[in-house]
Amino acid sequence: MSAVDDGYLQQLDEFLSRPNQMWLLGAGVSLDAGIPLMYQLTHHVMELAATSAHKPLLDALLAELPEHAHIEHLLSQLGDYTTLSNRSSSCKVSIAGNEYTVETLEAAHIEILKHISDTVRWGYRAADGANPAVVGSYDNPIVSVMHHVAFVNALIGKRQAGLDSRRPPIRFFTTNYDTLLEDALALGCYSYWDGFSGGSVAFRNHRYGEDEPATGCRAHVIKLHGSIDWHLGDDGKVWRVCDRDLYPVRAGRVLIYPQATKYIATQRDPFAAQFDVFRRALSNGSDNLLAICGYSFGDDHINQEIEFALSAPTSKTTILAFCGEFNVIPPVLEAWRRSPWGKRVYVMTQRGLYAGTVGPLYGRTDGSSLGWWTFGGVTDVLQNGAEGAV
Repeated sequence: MSAVDDGYLQQLDEFLSRPNQMWLLGAGVSLDAGIPLMYQLTHHVMELAATSAHKPLLDALLAELPEHAHIEHLLSQLGDYTTLSNRSSSCKVSIAGNEYTVETLEAAHIEILKHISDTVRWGYRAADGANPAVVGSYDNPIVSVMHHVAFVNALIGKRQAGLDSRRPPIRFFTTNYDTLLEDALALGCYSYWDGFSGGSVAFRNHRYGEDEPATGCRAHVIKLHGSIDWHLGDDGKVWRVCDRDLYPVRAGRVLIYPQATKYIATQRDPFAAQFDVFRRALSNGSDNLLAICGYSFGDDHINQEIEFALSAPTSKTTILAFCGEFNVIPPVLEAWRRSPWGKRVYVMTQRGLYAGTVGPLYGRTDGSSLGWWTFGGVTDVLQNGAEGAV
């Protein structure tokens, strides 16, 4: 290992010990916990909808979409048609030769959200070779929090041990609908803020333009696409509610939004407030670390927010992306590391480390893959240092 290589490993450890840290977490961090990725989720949701009165509508919508579309694209298509029907004088739209009312479209939307919510809450593992699919349920959930607990303990319990009174809270931005991160923080006895106030039933009290609390918490959890335990009340209030509680009265809609309809959704609270926090955090001018794990770089709105902030002349933020390189690095990430500010972009893949345009470094001579880009690998790097992971 060269001296230059040693310097890069030391840089990685320095980044992960910075006081101003943000983490962007995507669906990949919850896969080992028993929550499926988008295509597996799509397959299962369509299975659950097989006997639904809305199945012909859902099939017609999928038929309009590209071959590799998933459930978020279907929800976006459904949302677009609902918008069109609301603008129509008849309050109807024609899809595949059939007319659908606003009420029918909204009912289908609510049903799909329920299937997504139930799958994320109780878990689902797709069939794999000789192993059949495993479906979690209320009586037999299969979702595990252990991987998130290990990650939180490594990041906060070890990397920042004893520094809680001298460091700002770590901000966790996540596109995931599950509650594993919040559960792991609570199990580790780390106080956190998520924009709600209350107990098992909580109300949303953070609004667009308001500042985050500066003290009193080890972490801030900002869910950019909503959560399975967020519900919209009849009075327009947003509640965080325990599963199966009959109160408060809800309008029947779980507040989760697909990435493809992100622009419209993020103009309204609570999503406007979530993205406002994201935007401010990226643009605060400090020596920030934005660590990214489990995120596929498929959300253009999030990508644009990151690019706009990091391309600013005053930006000091460093990106450390833990990302699988199965064929190529995701095009967005590849463009970032080759940009004028690319020297602040580091990418850890199974082939090695890319530092700006340099790399891959630390590739194994036997051709085997490095595991440091996975969620478990990130936890190992936090716990034992970057050098111990190569």
